[in-house]
Amino acid sequence: MHPSSVLFQDQPVPALLPVCDHYAGSEKLMRKSMALQAELGPCFDITFDCEDGAAAGNEAAHADLVSRLILSEENRFQRIGVRLHASTHPAFLQDLALIITPCEGKLAYLVLPKVSNSAEVLRAIENIRAHIKTDLPPVHVLIETHEALADVMAIAAIPEVQCLSFGIMDFVSSHFGAIPAAAMHSPQQFTHPLIVRAKTELAAACHRYGKIASHNVTTDISNPDAAYQDALLAGNQFGYQRMWSIHPQQIRGIVDAFAPSSHEITTATALLLQAQSADWGPVRFEGRLHDRASYRYYWFVLQRARLCAKPLPPEALELL
Repeated sequence: MHPSSVLFQDQPVPALLPVCDHYAGSEKLMRKSMALQAELGPCFDITFDCEDGAAAGNEAAHADLVSRLILSEENRFQRIGVRLHASTHPAFLQDLALIITPCEGKLAYLVLPKVSNSAEVLRAIENIRAHIKTDLPPVHVLIETHEALADVMAIAAIPEVQCLSFGIMDFVSSHFGAIPAAAMHSPQQFTHPLIVRAKTELAAACHRYGKIASHNVTTDISNPDAAYQDALLAGNQFGYQRMWSIHPQQIRGIVDAFAPSSHEITTATALLLQAQSADWGPVRFEGRLHDRASYRYYWFVLQRARLCAKPLPPEALELL
């Protein structure tokens, strides 16, 4: 029996996404990110930015550019999403008309920024649905306001929502100086109590409903190691499974930080093969007793390795 049919009999299989979400908001950077994705493969997603990362005052032309790039042959893997304007912004419906309708079936996901609550997300989803004829693309939601954080469990529970991202800069700014600017980056972003609370509540909501928790951006683009170190902390201590990139040099570090080691891949493969031979009953492996609870963990080790383009033995590929 295949692991996915055995290990998740009583629950849906949680969402799986590439571990890096690379944002680009200008034509030069969008084209550069597409070329890099063609070179490295779909080990990272690209988000074309129509909001904060794009120039203001030229929204219609920018949306048209985004549409043309998504429909172009440069989009080899269909792993490009779009951050729309906030649903309360005058350009939101224009984004839907100029991007969603012509790019139907080509969008990896849609990102909703600056939401206030679950009701606002649901209204935005209905507006998006009105502009398409087939299936709705997965929806990613930015949690960057007090109101959204207060309603984060309800937002994560929405079936169409696949991923929640923490918008640290807007969140810190919304405290109007009560949190120092240093909390927008390391080390204080991992130690300030209000930021730690926000990050853990978002991650807990995602794991409650099988969604992906995506960590905020690393603004230090002068140090290639900074994004790697932030990704390690976000994944190992806060339960995040994905992270933003805003510079091409950050992508490889983020992927490496979330990727399992060769030893972990070998261990997961051996354990799951032994479990499979025992019809997924309990087994003794390396002196420890394992059952389906730990099998689920190690199955996700292999899934994460695949998403990070890590080499996998043929027998491991058969388990996926």
